[in-house]
Formats: sequence, structure tokens, C-alpha cells
Amino acid sequence: MSSSYDVSSSLNNKNANLNVGKKLKALIVDDDPIVRMVHKALLKKFGMETHEAKNGQEAVLTQRSGACFDLILMDLDMPVMNGRQATKELRDMHVCSLIAGVTSLGEAEKKSFMDAGLDYYYQKPLAIDVVRNLVEKIKDDA
Repeated sequence: MSSSYDVSSSLNNKNANLNVGKKLKALIVDDDPIVRMVHKALLKKFGMETHEAKNGQEAVLTQRSGACFDLILMDLDMPVMNGRQATKELRDMHVCSLIAGVTSLGEAEKKSFMDAGLDYYYQKPLAIDVVRNLVEKIKDDA
């Protein structure tokens, strides 16, 4: 009995499936555990793997340790290191993740937060449509 094995077909199938199952990763940076929990639940609805940091310094240290994220949700007003400082430091480190500023503070803070290197700016809490749009943007850019 002879059997043939199509190597090129097997290679094509492997290459077609390289990105299947690769979860997008998000870092939620907020000092409020309830906000982290809500944002985590929203992101998981869209299949994202989530990680958390309680302040900007933790976010910067997480990146320095070699972690990579597709999305960073960054609160503005946090102890130790605020979101503006953390975003600026992440951009200075050439972090290319999409960074969305999320704050309960008013529009007065928007310009300086955006100038630190944000891609987007939203009011808390995030709505499901905002999260859906962010996830679609990441997938479109991939």
C-alpha cells in the first residue's frame, strides 16, 4: 500500500492557523478595584486576556519586565504614579500599545492627558460599545 502526504498542503494549513487562538492582551491600570473588575468583565466579553496594575508605576514596571499588551486602559488619577506620567514614560520607552485614557475627571484634564501620548480618551465607566470599538480597532491594525 502506498500513501502520499502533501507537504505543501500541510505547510499551508499550519501557516493559515498561526494566529488562531492568539488572544489579544489588555492591561487595566486603575487604583479602583471595582473599575478594574468592570473593565475586566467587558474586555473578557470580547475574548481579551486581561492583566491588572493598581497604579502607573506598576504598569511601567510590568512593561519593563517584558510584558506586551495590545491595549492599555489607563486611569488618570492614581497614587504613586498618575496616568499622565505613566503614559509619557511608556511612550518614552517606545511602547506601541494602543493606550486609552479612562477617567472620571472632566474635560479640563483631557488635553494634557492626550499630550502625554494617549490614543483615545474616555469618561468612566466604559460602555460596551466603546470596548467593542477599541477591540475592533486593535484587530484592524493587526
